[in-house]
Amino acid sequence: MRLIWKGGFNGDEATLPTRAHLPNSVPFEELDAKRFALVMNIAAVLIFAAAFVLLKLRGMEGASLWGFLAALVALVPHELLHAICFKGDVYVYSWLKRGTIFVIGTETMSRGRFVFLSLLPNIVFGLIPYAAALICPQLVFLGCLGSLSLGCGAGDYYNAFNALTQVPKGARVYLDGFHSYWYRPQPREGLEHAQHR
Repeated sequence: MRLIWKGGFNGDEATLPTRAHLPNSVPFEELDAKRFALVMNIAAVLIFAAAFVLLKLRGMEGASLWGFLAALVALVPHELLHAICFKGDVYVYSWLKRGTIFVIGTETMSRGRFVFLSLLPNIVFGLIPYAAALICPQLVFLGCLGSLSLGCGAGDYYNAFNALTQVPKGARVYLDGFHSYWYRPQPREGLEHAQHR
């Protein structure tokens, strides 16, 4: 994997990395980029609020400003955890106007690896610290880190859901700009990919 920092995204999808479409590739049914950013930011707030309220009901006292700040700082390593799931070039962008940072790589991968790629940062920075705070409500720092990080993963859950509900077993996934596609590999290609999952 080679990480390439591209800096601020100007909103023009034509400037994002693309690849030649594979035979019989099928685009995911998904939101366009601007609507995606709006809907996922709203979803992020709702997920965070629900997670935080649950911690309060569980007995967590107060809140940790440091925990919330840690979740915001974790947005960069969050994207790096996405990036390490790729094997080829990965491009990192910031889109501050829409309140997001994102990575794009155009290699093909199994549906399982795509789902893992989508969820890994949310498990590390969200689910694990959040679960620890649910078990032990005195861990306020972890509760605040986990609840806000869970919210920040809204777009990743959407991508994983789309892969699980739209991509048939045995098919492969790739990104082209903001858009995800799936295709069924030819028998020879399938053998090659099985050796390099």
